[in-house]
Order: sequence, then C-alpha cells, then structure tokens
Amino acid sequence: MGPMLAALGSGIAFGMGLAIAEMTNPAKVQNFLDFLGTWDPSLALVMGAALATTGLAFPAILRRRAPLCVGAFAVPSRADIDLPLVAGAAIFGVGWGLAGFCPGPALAGLLQGVTGVYVFVAAMLLGMLLHRAVVEPLRARAADFPAQAPRRSQAPGPQSRSRAQGAGVSSSRLPRSRSALRMPSSITG
Repeated sequence: MGPMLAALGSGIAFGMGLAIAEMTNPAKVQNFLDFLGTWDPSLALVMGAALATTGLAFPAILRRRAPLCVGAFAVPSRADIDLPLVAGAAIFGVGWGLAGFCPGPALAGLLQGVTGVYVFVAAMLLGMLLHRAVVEPLRARAADFPAQAPRRSQAPGPQSRSRAQGAGVSSSRLPRSRSALRMPSSITG
C-alpha cells in the first residue's frame, strides 16, 4: 500500500505543478516553441528548475541502498543513442509542437477539461497500442535471429563451384543463410 500512496502523492504533486506552470495550456506550450513569433520563455524556467532539482538530488538519492517505497532503483542500463531513440524523440517533439501537449500535461489536463486534450489522449493511447502491436513483435522476431560474427569470405571449393555452375545458377544467386535475414539493429533497439 505504501508504494501506491507514494505514487499517488507524487502524481498529484506533479500534476499540480504542471497546472500551476500552465503546461496544460496548449497555447502556452506552442508560444514557448515559437522562437520567431510570440515566444514565451517562461516554460524554460519550469524546465530549468526541474533539471536543477534532478541534477542536484539524483546523485544523492542514488547513493542510498534502496528507494524508500520499493526494493530497488529502476535505473536504465543503456546509455547509447540509437535510431529508435532519435526517431521517438523527433515524433514526440513534432507532436508536442503541433498539439501543445505531452503525456504528463495531457493527463493533468483531463481533469481540467482543457479543449482538445481528449482527442490527444485518445491518439496517444492509439499510438501506444500500435507500438505494442507492430514494433514489439518485430523486436521479438529479431531476437530469434542471434547476431553472428561475420564469416571470412572464402572462395568456393571445387565441389560447391561445380554444383552452382551445374545448376545454371551463379554462386551470388544461391539462397542466403538465416543470419543474413536478421532484423537491423536500428529496429531491434
């Protein structure tokens, strides 16, 4: 029960902070992103305060043996920048700029009855479902093809050369191995 109450309290505090900072107002967000028009830099203060708080508190928090309400910290193990990360960030940025919402403020906006938030949340949920239905199966299928070390190219022996020529097929047209059909790492994450 303790972790649930901590999550509820944190979510309420986060939502209140978003509402007070007016991040649930799409016009405020779009004006922040409009550098050449009606630029409103006030959201930079919100982001700066969040980054400063995290930058100062996170190292101190991670020095603890465990969090207060759960058994272990959930810290990402990957630090690389790959195509799915860049593509996801680009899609997020375009959506944020066009709609004026990102997921946190959109959920907070549901309770405020902000115009357009219901359509945005429905589209966000649809995107999550499509990701689960399309991308995750691709990653799972790609995991079935373990990466293999590249083989050194060797000239075909007399038997394999004569078989290929005898069948009227050049050796470059012989079927590829399964390892040649594996998913690119940019898709598998």
